[in-house]
Amino acid sequence: MTRSWALSGDLGRSWILVACALAALGLALLAVELWRGQKRGRAALWVALSGALATLGLLLAVLRPVAVLSRGSLVGPRVVVLVDGSRSVDLPGLDGTRRDSEKRALAELDKRAGEVRSARLWFGEGAPVPFAGSGGTSASADGRREGQSTSAAAPPGGPRPLSRSDLGAALEWVARASDERPSALVVLSDGRLDRPGDTGVAEQTRAALAGLNVPVHTVGLASAAPRDASIRAVRAAGAAVAHQPLSLRIEIGCEGGLSCDALQVAARELREDGPPVAVASGTAQASGGAATVELSMTLDRAGTRILEIEIDTPSGDEVPDNNKRYLTIDVARDRVRLLHVAGRPTYDVRALRMWLKADASVDLVAFFILRTQDDQVRATQSELSLIPFPVDELFLKHLPSFDAVILQDFDARPYELEKYLDELASYVDRGGGLIMVGGDDSFGRGHYAGTPVAKALPVELDRDPAASGTDLAVFTPRVTAAGRAAPVLGPLRALLGDQLPEMSGSNVVGDARPGSTVLLEHPGRNAPSGAPMPVLALGEYGSGRTIALTVDGSHRLLFSAFAASAAGRAHGAFWDGLLGWLMRDPRYEPAVVEVMGGCIAGEETTLALHPAPGTEGEAKVKVTRLGSAQVVREVKAALRPGDAGTPVQIGKLEPGGYAATVEIGDGDRKGPTTRRDFACERGGDEWADSRPDVARLEAIAAATGGKYVVAGDAGSLPLPPATQVAAERHVSPIAPPWLWTLVGAAFLGGHWIVRRRSGLD
Repeated sequence: MTRSWALSGDLGRSWILVACALAALGLALLAVELWRGQKRGRAALWVALSGALATLGLLLAVLRPVAVLSRGSLVGPRVVVLVDGSRSVDLPGLDGTRRDSEKRALAELDKRAGEVRSARLWFGEGAPVPFAGSGGTSASADGRREGQSTSAAAPPGGPRPLSRSDLGAALEWVARASDERPSALVVLSDGRLDRPGDTGVAEQTRAALAGLNVPVHTVGLASAAPRDASIRAVRAAGAAVAHQPLSLRIEIGCEGGLSCDALQVAARELREDGPPVAVASGTAQASGGAATVELSMTLDRAGTRILEIEIDTPSGDEVPDNNKRYLTIDVARDRVRLLHVAGRPTYDVRALRMWLKADASVDLVAFFILRTQDDQVRATQSELSLIPFPVDELFLKHLPSFDAVILQDFDARPYELEKYLDELASYVDRGGGLIMVGGDDSFGRGHYAGTPVAKALPVELDRDPAASGTDLAVFTPRVTAAGRAAPVLGPLRALLGDQLPEMSGSNVVGDARPGSTVLLEHPGRNAPSGAPMPVLALGEYGSGRTIALTVDGSHRLLFSAFAASAAGRAHGAFWDGLLGWLMRDPRYEPAVVEVMGGCIAGEETTLALHPAPGTEGEAKVKVTRLGSAQVVREVKAALRPGDAGTPVQIGKLEPGGYAATVEIGDGDRKGPTTRRDFACERGGDEWADSRPDVARLEAIAAATGGKYVVAGDAGSLPLPPATQVAAERHVSPIAPPWLWTLVGAAFLGGHWIVRRRSGLD
């Protein structure tokens, strides 16, 4: 219940204004009269006082005030509270972390809950997200709370921390919302915002509000930077190309009075197994608060590479996690650089060499051995070619510069390659590719059994010469279930279906190694396990890939009566698929693996699998830690059709580099694996710069007529007053009209008497 006063309802507004104007005119004339009559002292004072009372009495007799008694409830204005949900609020703040300051500010706003109806939203990426169980609050006429407090329903730790602080998107969403317009906005943040940017804050804020003319109050969660040295940003100058110099620009910050003289900066590449390999280093002088270091490096391997960038941790650093950053670089190839070594110039060797040389995207280095041990020449074993075979230079110095090595019908023993097979296996383990093509001097006949290279191949080799020779029986390779599903053979099968030309024999090999995939098999010969002997098998070895093709008749896809049906195009389709898979071309991968939202250490990580069209079944995901090859997660997931892909939860990971290997299918339909390397770091970009931006929050408030306060003073914000919604309204005169007239006449008479006694007419 509230009591108020009003004027008589039988007078229009214009008449009320006329009455007030006449009263003011009367008082003005009285003042002029006293001034011209040169009346001073007590007499003049009494005349002025009685004249004012007479004028007021007459005015009240005309206006006749009434008392208004209202019964109803108070409805508070709608206030939208936007709460920063980014990871930066977990950094040190005013007292504890900035998230602690956020909770303190919400508690202060709760004390005003009886005055306003608040809607509380987390902002960060895209549209803001309501607090769980969020609802408005209101107050009744006697001040009691009605409804539920929104902060009580908020999750204790807030939402899953977000990687952005896009206040601009939140303001745009509020301005476009179709529900009730807010009377004010309150923003809780540390000022580290993606939008509005650090320049033109006022213009960006008003543009985001799009005509919504309400004050935006800002509440700061931190006022000063913590003691922190950090890597604020790592940027690559241009695209990363294998075998070409790459420049990294590293921005380093130093705040809070830390001593940051001569900080050592190191860049390392994470490998499948073993410690990181140093690729560049430098020194930063960040004592002035910031420094920039340029590091130059050359990456030998194409594909996804994980770089670890680290600075020394100064004494007293409060946020050491941002001293180490991880950079995922997709290293491209200017041209695919291949080393093709063949033991003799056969039709198959010639066909493959012609196809490789005709491809402008391939940089081919080929060696054909044209002389054998039986030739009567005055030459050493290492010189049985038209020019001396540079085995030492190729496999000791230049091997890392090649993307893949093709060994075709090549015997390792007479050409002194045996002593470099360990180096060749290590090359594959570090990410290189290897194809071994069949022939009289290949596989077991080429003295590869029992060597490190044999362990890298996707098929077993027997040391027994009798069990590792050649089978000269003519046969037609058979496409396996995995071969029909694998994109590697997709271009070939699009031309020929499952039909393949006859082959005049094959090298004898053992079973496929665990984890390998057999795409073609022998229809009449079995491996030691009883399974059909592999003819074409794909495998992974460390960070690299290997292919075993046990026949030397792929040229029949190019020039033969069988090849005529496809105009010889089947040969190129076959080898394009094999080399594409070896080089991790997405067209030939069974699936594309995406890390949704990036990987932040200590938070749930989700992978999205996008299988090749037509792929069905179950996916097995194995996550290993780079550097130790330790398997940290093994997950299975049923593939889902559609563009959104199949989400796979792999849990919380520690900082570092990881490799996710995906295998689709099971049993005979198990296809080749695909792999995605990624890195996890603590806090991500939101922790890279720990400085709060108070000036930006103040500018946002000033641009909209709002106010900036710190978290502890959030309860003092000037929020709009509540509005009373009346249910009953009673109007009663304060006094009857005759009484107002009598009072006015009495005051007028008193004024006349005072005038006469003072000598005024």
